[in-house]
Amino acid sequence: MRTLCASTLIGEFFVIGFAGLVAMQLTDLPKATIWTVSGIAMLLSLVLCGMLSRPGGVQLGWALQIALIASGFVVPTMFFLGAVFAALWWASVHFGRKVDAAKARWAEREQAETADGAA
Repeated sequence: MRTLCASTLIGEFFVIGFAGLVAMQLTDLPKATIWTVSGIAMLLSLVLCGMLSRPGGVQLGWALQIALIASGFVVPTMFFLGAVFAALWWASVHFGRKVDAAKARWAEREQAETADGAA
């Protein structure tokens, strides 16, 4: 799960940066406002990558997704982008757990075969 979630967060980092550049061209919002919102979101997504293996890391990821949607009150484009990110986060968590379970079964099976072959 950690790999899928981290990949999602890194993707969010880049998309938020590009969205900030687009928002500067398409809106009348001050550049400082756009970069404050985008910069904080980008920084949080990178920091969260390192916290995924810690207890509560996934929950912090959900908090980030909710904050991204809420940032739409400052930069309206973020309503849509935040909703897309939340869907990607859900998919990363959901399918990441399935991948982890499959990897654990495979490792268990491989370990059992190695133990049988050594005996």
